[in-house]
Amino acid sequence: MSKMKSWTAETIAIGSELLLGGRLDTNSLFIADQLAACGVELRYKTTVGDDLSDMVSVVKAALRRVRVVILTGGLGPTIDDVTREAVARATGRRLSRRKAALDGMTARLAEWGRTPTTSQFRQAMIPAGADILANPVGTAPGFSLVWKGAYLAALPGVPREMEPMVRDGLLPQLQAWMRTQKRLSASPMIRRVLHTSGVPESIVDQALVGLVPAGSTIQLGIFASPMEVMVSLTGPAGAEGAVTIEQMLRDAKARLGDIVYGEEEETMESVVGRLLNEQKLTLAVAESCTGGLIGHRLTQVPGSSTYVDRVAVTYSNRAKFEMLGVPVVVLDRHGAVSAEVAAAMARGIRERSSASVGLSVTGIAGPGGATERKPVGLVYVGLDGGPGEAMTREFRFHGGDRTVIKQRSSQAALDLLRRWLIKKGQE
Repeated sequence: MSKMKSWTAETIAIGSELLLGGRLDTNSLFIADQLAACGVELRYKTTVGDDLSDMVSVVKAALRRVRVVILTGGLGPTIDDVTREAVARATGRRLSRRKAALDGMTARLAEWGRTPTTSQFRQAMIPAGADILANPVGTAPGFSLVWKGAYLAALPGVPREMEPMVRDGLLPQLQAWMRTQKRLSASPMIRRVLHTSGVPESIVDQALVGLVPAGSTIQLGIFASPMEVMVSLTGPAGAEGAVTIEQMLRDAKARLGDIVYGEEEETMESVVGRLLNEQKLTLAVAESCTGGLIGHRLTQVPGSSTYVDRVAVTYSNRAKFEMLGVPVVVLDRHGAVSAEVAAAMARGIRERSSASVGLSVTGIAGPGGATERKPVGLVYVGLDGGPGEAMTREFRFHGGDRTVIKQRSSQAALDLLRRWLIKKGQE
């Protein structure tokens, strides 16, 4: 351990589905923020499948090179959930059924009117000497242990279970242990985040060239995902570091302009909701290719019932005609995927609902349904705020599958609404 930087960490995301493209690991960014506040820098992020020998090798490698190792996933009741076994083998500890783990799991199941199955008893098998990390949401307990000067914790992979376990269980325990390591010092870090929409990663990167001077203790991160490009600034939490980061944050916002839609944990749907609430406006949505995704996102925000009036999924031409009043002649002449139909959809949903603004989306999500003139990824978004306040926008989303195109389409629609609301609020 002598060559290792004092307080460094590694996350290990466990699950073959993470390697096969079925699911993304979104836990590491949350864990990185929480650790940074304690002065622990996340240096490595590893993903490994459900093979026990592979998991043991990854855990051993992590314990050799960092002081803090956090595993997520593989604590369920099925035969491929072998995180417990992997940690036991990597640290040379035996597994045993722990009463505290069993009692917590049994109590949670009782709340749901269930009793543990035979397979669920496996979740109470914990490495010897480990402390139990209670799961306040689900049935799978976590655990932590100290091994050869390193702290290791295993947590469920489900974010809604993992996050409270980190905040309420892992962090207090980790900080208490860190205070006992007198030969090491920790400098808390802070991280500020901006969210952008509508431009590729290369444009964001170009805009921020020179933002962080060479040799600075501040680190700039640019992370692209299907719906946005996220910008992060991470550095020391001392007064000077905080001031520097805030100055750089203001500079970054000025450089990026209106492509920045939010900060920190804000989402596009929460920003749109806030703007609608502030202006006391209501919204009705008509969706075709997104199949209700926009409505789902909007209603994920607590309190959205104050501004979301209705969402209609009008997938067929018949639905567009019957539910929204899109003229058959417009559908026949221009096709369902057209600016004219998007405009008629937005106008129709607004008029039929009497909402303040109507929003629509129609497009080709693929992989079929495309023509030479209308390729996969062609999407039209319509917005109608009443007489003189109607608009449509064309988007062409390339390089994505059906799910990604739907995600990008929903983001583009909400971003168009965001920009319209900002302009309306300035009038």
